[in-house]
Parts: sequence; structure tokens; C-alpha cells
Amino acid sequence: MFENEKELFLTELKKFVRNLSTKISENDEWTIRGFIDIFKNVYTVSGDTKVISKILELQLFPYLKNFADEINYRIELAKYQNWYPDMTFICKKNENIKFAVDLKTTYFDENDDFCNGFTLGSHGEYFIDRKSTKNIQYPYSDYSGHFCLGIIYRRTDILKTDEMRTYSVDEIKNIPSVIKGLVFFAEEKWKIASDKSGSGNTANIGSIQCIDDIINGNGVFAKAGEDKFDDYWANFGKIEIKKDDGTYKKMSSFKEYLEFKGLPENLNNPKKSKRSR
Repeated sequence: MFENEKELFLTELKKFVRNLSTKISENDEWTIRGFIDIFKNVYTVSGDTKVISKILELQLFPYLKNFADEINYRIELAKYQNWYPDMTFICKKNENIKFAVDLKTTYFDENDDFCNGFTLGSHGEYFIDRKSTKNIQYPYSDYSGHFCLGIIYRRTDILKTDEMRTYSVDEIKNIPSVIKGLVFFAEEKWKIASDKSGSGNTANIGSIQCIDDIINGNGVFAKAGEDKFDDYWANFGKIEIKKDDGTYKKMSSFKEYLEFKGLPENLNNPKKSKRSR
């Protein structure tokens, strides 16, 4: 349903992200340098990833609002902080057309082509029961597509003494940037998903970690399609498979899923993670 609109929306979203780097970075460095108070004191930004993520979100929102207006959509932000998605794009001409867009940030080192990875939403109640309204802006089935707009950045070596300094507004150009080399991408979330959980004990879908694969939408399910992605994650940790010794274990890989379903093994698109190199 609304497949043409989904393809058009993704095309426009990819065009949009191509120019974002010039809007929020200069000379390869992030333009945000700190917080300012009414006395014109500037307090430097922490290198904490949660702090960086939130500031990037606030900085990008005016551009996202303009983008939505240009393609004749409006944006609804998630009602609560832990709800999915971060933003709902709703077509002004047909409000039945809705797209979920999550903003994601992560970082990578100078010496490799992998990022730290990120989560792609829950595979819990609202993912399984597509009419559920728990922790989601609209029921999952109301969305015609689910997208990730992401930023991958390099962390700079900022001394703790620099993080604790206070500057005047006149010194703002002297404040070191905590991140640089920002890379933007936009993709359907199933195309950049891995077959592993994204965070500890929570029911979150993990991403792949190779930057080239993320940018090109070449995730674990890229060959199998969105339907197999949906079915795998709806059953993740639930289906029991028999091991060689006769005991059973919970299914925890797409390879095991394909074997259990009797599907061709070439549907699997296994990915090497940063941690497994």
C-alpha cells in the first residue's frame, strides 16, 4: 500500500541528507561549541554520546520542518520520550500516508570502516501486534514505511580541562569541537538491520556496523526482504530449535531462522561486526 509514495519519500529523504553536513558543520567540524547563558558565558559541550545526540536532534529539527513543508508533509513529534518513532511524517493531501522516521547517531574510529552501531526500535508489543498503541505514536500498521535518518561522526580528543572551561561569546571560535567528519544517511530500517539485539536485555533491533553497508542499505535482510525481517524479529528469542546434542535453544540468528523455516540459505546476508573482527 502506497509503495510509490514510499519510494518517492525515501528518494526525497536521501536528497535532503546530502546537503545536511554543510548546514551543521564547517571545515569538517561540528558548528555547535557550547551552551550560552544570559550573561553570555559559553559552557562547552560534553563528549557524552547522549548529549551530542540530543543537541544534533534540536539543531536538525528546523531543517527537517522545512523539508517536510517542501514535500507537502507535516511532522508530529513522539508524544513521549520513549515512544516510537521520533517523528511521524504525515502527507497533507492524504493523511492515511504516514512515514516513521527515527533519528540515530553513532560514532566510528579513525582507523576503521565500522561504527558503534545503534538500535532500530523495539521488536516487542507494537512490532508484534501491529494494531497496538503501546509506546508508539500510531499503530505500526498505520505507517507506510519505517526509516532511519542517521549521523555517523568521529569523536575528537578533547581534554577534560577543555570540557570544564567556560568561554565568553567572543572566544567561541577558540572552543574545540567534540565531533567532526559527520556522515549522513537515510534508509529503510529493515535494510540496515542486523539479526542481533541492539542493547542489553531490552527488546531492541540492532543495526549492522559496516559504514558502507549502512549507506548502501546492505543489511542482513537485504536479500530476503522486509517480510522475512518482520517475521524473524517478531519471533526472535521465541522459536526453539534443536541442537546437535538433542537439547533445544532459542533462535538467535537469521541463519537458524532460515534452517527452521526450510528456506534457502542464500537469503542470508551475514555481516561482519566491529566486535567480531
